[in-house]
Amino acid sequence: MMDVTAHCERHDGWWAIEVAEIPGLFTQTRRLDQVEAMVRDAASMLGKQVGKVNVQPVMDRETMQAVQEMLQARTEAQRTQERASQVSRQVVALLRGEGLTVRDVAQVTGISSQRVSALQKA
Repeated sequence: MMDVTAHCERHDGWWAIEVAEIPGLFTQTRRLDQVEAMVRDAASMLGKQVGKVNVQPVMDRETMQAVQEMLQARTEAQRTQERASQVSRQVVALLRGEGLTVRDVAQVTGISSQRVSALQKA
């Protein structure tokens, strides 16, 4: 079995699919989530078995840059959220260690008392 890359290009409401690793493998789908199954089916008709199917949409440069920017921003937001959670746990532990009640910690930090309790347990 070989891993393949399905190059998918949008045409008239369909994704036209080509797999260079298997000469003659061309197929189409309406949605990208259908690509893997269609590639496997088309490959089997050609007497081939495939391992991993890497779905590669082909889009213009501007669109690809926008997608990359969105993915990068989402990754950065996730890192920031993880850091905020870590700092929140530390602050809750510090304030509770100083004897503040859960409600006082909630008031000081601007988070709910339920969240303070959850962070304290984490």
